Parts: sequence; C-alpha cells; structure tokens
Amino acid sequence: MNPQATIRPVTHDLGAFKVRRVLPSPGRIMVGPFIFVDQFGPAVIPAGQSMDVRPHPHIGLATVTWLFEGAIDHRDSLGSFATIRPGQVNLMTAGAGIVHSERGLPAQRDLPKPIYGMQTWLALPDGQEDIAPALEAHADLPLVEDACASARVIMGSLWGKRAPTTCHAETIYAEILLAPGGSIPVDAEADERAVMLVGGAASIDGQPLELYTLAVLAPGAAARLDSAEGGRVMLLGGEAFRTPRHVWWNFVHSSRERIAQAKADWSAGRFPKVPGDEEEFIPIPSVPLTNSD
Repeated sequence: MNPQATIRPVTHDLGAFKVRRVLPSPGRIMVGPFIFVDQFGPAVIPAGQSMDVRPHPHIGLATVTWLFEGAIDHRDSLGSFATIRPGQVNLMTAGAGIVHSERGLPAQRDLPKPIYGMQTWLALPDGQEDIAPALEAHADLPLVEDACASARVIMGSLWGKRAPTTCHAETIYAEILLAPGGSIPVDAEADERAVMLVGGAASIDGQPLELYTLAVLAPGAAARLDSAEGGRVMLLGGEAFRTPRHVWWNFVHSSRERIAQAKADWSAGRFPKVPGDEEEFIPIPSVPLTNSD
C-alpha cells in the first residue's frame, strides 16, 4: 500500500539539536486529533548548555511529550512538577489555559546529555476545548512484543492492549521498535493513521519510509511495517474531526475569537505564573512559526 500522502518536515536548527515539524503543514493540518508533530534529536547537548523552554501558554489542546533518550523537567501553572524520562508519557491538557516550562535537569547542566524524542499536540474535541487544565504521567504502558518487534502503546488501544493515558478523543499513539527482519501489522480501525520513521530503516507494505517524514495511510486499509536492518517508527492517529481547528503559535481552537482572546491575555499578563519558574517567559511573537491560517 502506497501512503495516501507524504509530509516532509520543516527543520529548525536550535544549535545543540534540530527540531523537525511535519504537522501542521500547508497540505494537511491534522491526522486524527494530532495537530502538531515535532521530532527532535538525536543529539548530545554540550556541557554548559541545556534545553531551556521558558514559560509559555497553551489553550484548546493537550501536549504529549515522549522521549527516546534524555530527561526534561516539566513545571506548569497548576503547580505540577515532573521529570520526563524515556518510557514515561507526559500528557498536559491545556483546555481553558495553562502555562508551562520544559528545561534540562540542573544536575546535568555541566555534563554532555542526550536529547531525542517527540513533542505532539492533540486538539481537544468539540465541547471539551475549554475544559479545566490537568497533568498526568504514566510509565506503566502496555508492551506488545515478539522476537523481532516490540510496540509500546502510549495512547489508546492497539494490538489488544489499552494504555491508561487519558484520550479526550479517540486516539492511537505508539512507539514501534523493529529488529532486523522484524514485522508488525498496523491496526486499521482508526479513522486516520500515519507513521513516521524516526530511526534506522523500515517500510510500509514494501514501500520504504523516508526518515523523519510523515506517511499518512489510506483509511481502513490493512498495512504492515517491516524492517530488514532495524528501525524505530511512531504510529499516530485517531478519530477525524468534523469541525476545523485553527492554530496560532501555541493556541489551538475552533474559534478564531477565542485565540484572539488568548493572545490578548498573554500579552497583558493575565495567564497564571509557573511556580518555581516565575522570572522568565516567552513573549508573544509578531509572526509565529506555527500558523494554520
């Protein structure tokens, strides 16, 4: 099966590492509830430097952080603190509004440290865009495996296993590791599905996948991932949204007026502070990198 669409990333070089963005794209805004898909690394951040994403706001979405290597400290305006590590999913529901920061671990600042992972946003469904913000983290995620393939179910239900992670809309999200000669079927039940090769080499029904490129699969079609030499693939998707979503900077909503209000609130300092990280913030950009309109 040939992919229905192929979305090549826009790459941003942050110096110590690169970030590759495949959604939103000019040709496609969403795959299921996924409206923003970034892949970063693999890289080693030099000693004396750190990943420092200063406090910034979100509305109308849930962020999902998933690491292959490294560690990140999360703080938010609810007072939550969590150290994100490989194998642990961090789901932050912004809803009506939240502010958070993501920084490297202070104890590692003077050491070289790896960074490699995924940052995704999921649009919240109609009727839930302005729910109360929340944070949850799970490390007890189901693993499906055989001798040459393993899949960690991060969100939703796949291969007969269901993750404990909250799904505001029907969602599938998994990390698949294929050993040389490994193979695994891709469930066909989700409305929309895509795969992204993030390491090694793999193919979908015999068609080679391009590294860091999102391959959108045809709805309802059975598919199989294979790898002759070993690879790491992300599978994502879920229910198709009937109401369009708009993205402007860190804000997602079906209402442009609600996004305009969030922009005004951030500019005027009306969002809450992040306890333990109150001194810095990211100012609102005049021209955001992420803008679906």
